[in-house]
Amino acid sequence: MSSESKFSRRDFLKVSALGAAGALLMPSGLAAAAKSKKNEKTAANDTINIGFIGLGQQAMHLLNGFITIDGVKVVAGCDVYDVKRARFDKRVKKYYADHGEKCKVDLYEDYQELLARPDIDAVVIATPDHQHAIIAIAACKAGKDVYLEKPMTLTIYEGQQLRKAVRKYSRILQIGSQQRSDAEFIHAANLCREGELGKIGLIKVHVGGSPTPYTLPKQEVPAGLNWDKWLGPLPETIYYNSDLDPVITIDPEQNEQLWGAWRWYQGMGGGLMTDWGAHMFDIAQWAMGKDGNGPVEIIPAGYSYYDHLTYKYDNGTTVTEQEFDGGKQGLKIYGDNGWIQVCRGEFLASDPKFMPKAEKQQDSSVPYETKVGHYQTFINSMRSRIDPNVPVEVGHSSCTVCNLGNIANELKRPVVWNPIVEKFMNDPEATKRMHYQYRDGYSLDV
Repeated sequence: MSSESKFSRRDFLKVSALGAAGALLMPSGLAAAAKSKKNEKTAANDTINIGFIGLGQQAMHLLNGFITIDGVKVVAGCDVYDVKRARFDKRVKKYYADHGEKCKVDLYEDYQELLARPDIDAVVIATPDHQHAIIAIAACKAGKDVYLEKPMTLTIYEGQQLRKAVRKYSRILQIGSQQRSDAEFIHAANLCREGELGKIGLIKVHVGGSPTPYTLPKQEVPAGLNWDKWLGPLPETIYYNSDLDPVITIDPEQNEQLWGAWRWYQGMGGGLMTDWGAHMFDIAQWAMGKDGNGPVEIIPAGYSYYDHLTYKYDNGTTVTEQEFDGGKQGLKIYGDNGWIQVCRGEFLASDPKFMPKAEKQQDSSVPYETKVGHYQTFINSMRSRIDPNVPVEVGHSSCTVCNLGNIANELKRPVVWNPIVEKFMNDPEATKRMHYQYRDGYSLDV
């Protein structure tokens, strides 16, 4: 890239890792700048109006961050469950009332009605994974920028289609991989990309297992929940259980007592492999310089002499999914010159010279989900029309790694993957698992 010649390699890698707006002008920035619309919010004093789609537990964390950003106004929310819409309405109105600001919040059951609003500039999507691609593509078509929770999509094919939509409609899309804005993970990636650890031979990534068959008992759908809209493209044979969409109350206000269990079951989520993997495999690929790329062979745990799910890359690096010291979700990276271990709120190293400076370490007293730096990056990107630090290509390649692990685990044998053309090599069984048949009325037209 021509930009690289203006920096030393070390400076270039640091800027790239931080996702600084001035260093790399990614395709969406170029296209959007060329096709700038009159209503694009480019001035710092222009208010950006945001709507939320999916108002569960994660959305409440996101709301706590976005609503505090200068120049941002939360104006609408959408959910298929009326009690969650009521909670959202209550919290948004209370925040603005407490800060002496006028507020009008509109609530919707159908996300298409929210997307039809010309005054809404961006949407925050925090639905279950199976709705991510369809809603995000619709948002792109409607001219909205998108903050999308991880994992980016449920299937590999959905990710390919969403990537196409983001570029076709010149939108800004930020994936909710907040660790990319975390000082400790940035430091870990920089050490590896700058060669301080030497050649990386092994990365142990601990996230957890693949999804299991859906076995919860069938229950009656509660009043106020549109189960048909909750299912979206999923088959009607998936029945309701309260664990999938946890019950809350408004009076008295009570939040979900657990995370929506849809993420643990085949056909609805990817298990811990995608739930935590979208964070930790994401950092592994970033550290290796494999963003937008991926492994070439994936071997499930228990096959031959492999004790752990194993990914092989064309640069000779091996990545495994396994526990390491402490048992936390995170990474342990081994190079010729030593090792580093990074988890949320923790950084360990074989040599003190690899440790981050004290002032760069994460403030563990602040709840992880409420930190606004990653959200601010999205808002900055909206104004500059330059890609954020986790654009669609990165979100897709990181999500693909997780899905590849699940596919190999399901088949109980190795699979060979070409990360450039994004195809399995002579493997129809694996290829079928890149997507599933949507029910009638749903498609991924871009």
